[in-house]
Amino acid sequence: MTASANRQPAIFLPHGGGPCFFMDWTWGPADTWNATKSFLEGLAATLPDPPKALLVVSGHWEEPAFTVSSAPAPRLIFDYSGFPEHTYRLTWPAPGDPALAARVTELLKGAGLPSAVDPTRGFDHGVFVPLKVAFPEAKIPVVTLSLAASLDPALHLAAGRALAALRDEGVLIVASGMSFHNLRAYMQPATRDRARAFDAWLTRAVEAPSSERDALLANWREAPFAAFAHPREEHLIPLMVAAGAGLDARGTRIFHDEPMGAAISAYRFDG
Repeated sequence: MTASANRQPAIFLPHGGGPCFFMDWTWGPADTWNATKSFLEGLAATLPDPPKALLVVSGHWEEPAFTVSSAPAPRLIFDYSGFPEHTYRLTWPAPGDPALAARVTELLKGAGLPSAVDPTRGFDHGVFVPLKVAFPEAKIPVVTLSLAASLDPALHLAAGRALAALRDEGVLIVASGMSFHNLRAYMQPATRDRARAFDAWLTRAVEAPSSERDALLANWREAPFAAFAHPREEHLIPLMVAAGAGLDARGTRIFHDEPMGAAISAYRFDG
């Protein structure tokens, strides 16, 4: 596939903790998530054109097979607990796009990947929390795609490759997760160095030539402190979809911070 001047990238972004961008306090200092919020606020300005639609893969949705939401007016799913009452009254009325959902299904099936459609699935907080910051006007159509419950990294890399054509159709592919996700390890003394070691490995893997990148990511459990960074990998696996959709382009780290003492990064695939 030849790159076009206005091809949308594929991006892996951190969606923070719960509704963290819309609170007066977080788990730690009040400015814990300010850097991540600023990154998200500036994201749209870095795109080649305003996207025609967003395809979002969230670490908070798993199904037996890749499942696409075809809801025309998705509701918000407040899949977090213990937060201030006002965070359960957030709004973000972005429209769905049934036609794009059908196109996603077509591409996955064309690649021999099992897929399904959910006509009612709404936006979980891995979708609406970061995108309410990045695209506050909520006017761009959004389609969501689940993870496959196997969480097989190679399978998700293949799904990304199958969906790469959407980037030339004006669709921004967003993989929403966290590059470090061990809830028990935040703000612990031993975490900082371990998280930095994993983040450094992950960044080297993402920025490697694609011929090496896929093999490294498929075997991410061989990274230093991999099981510590991800006791369960559902927040990392969206990255595989973004990397696969990057095809032969080298990935680039576009954001880095250490909220709550743990290194996190965002990555982008252009070209």
